[in-house]
Amino acid sequence: MSKKIAGFILAAGLGTRLKPWTDHHPKALAVVNGKSLLQRNVEYLQKFGITDIVVNVHHFADQIIEAIETNKGWGSKISISDETDMVLETGGGLLKAKSLLEGCETFVLMNCDILTDLDLNNLLIQHQENQALATLAVANRETSRYLLFNQKHEMVGWKNIKTEEIKLPAQQKQGSTEPSPMAFSGIHVISNSIFDKINLTGKFGMIDLYLDLCADNKIIGYDHSNDFVLDVGKPEAVVQAEGLFK
Repeated sequence: MSKKIAGFILAAGLGTRLKPWTDHHPKALAVVNGKSLLQRNVEYLQKFGITDIVVNVHHFADQIIEAIETNKGWGSKISISDETDMVLETGGGLLKAKSLLEGCETFVLMNCDILTDLDLNNLLIQHQENQALATLAVANRETSRYLLFNQKHEMVGWKNIKTEEIKLPAQQKQGSTEPSPMAFSGIHVISNSIFDKINLTGKFGMIDLYLDLCADNKIIGYDHSNDFVLDVGKPEAVVQAEGLFK
């Protein structure tokens, strides 16, 4: 990749929440007002000058590849990271795509089923100013699992409020105040240097990776509570999205 900032759109998931569509199609090709979720996110990245994109595939991979080829990447240069043998979750999928992201200093990682009006430029600026390893879009909203941040917006842990499980690998960064819980929105800005720090292998999640790294590295939360974010993971969310995204 020739550009300093690339995109990585996660499209390998089984999309079980989006049944019955995903019984015969990948969730990335679910249509909102005539455009697939994948196309909408490719065009979203284009708004911020990001046209070198990696897309990982597993579930109905052939359909995604055909859509990209037929539409000539919707104007972007799209590389495929093939996970048809085994879906690797976000962290494992990222590690598999390492060679496809070698030419960029920074990349934006996002789920294909997230639609948002978040200004990526602001997120990228904060990432650069903090010289962070990763900067995560987070919001003050209700969820069952939260990322925990100190007063400097540095990630220090994770909490599941249903099971009351808490992980605080960076407790030394917590300081004297209780960490603030924030909901993760599925959008990351990540420095390429993360590949030199990954000790996990095979199938693993990004939150597992961040918990492994946050004690010794700067993983920052970017509060975008005033922005709109919609998780188009369920059929009713597609209907909602059609009323908001033309």
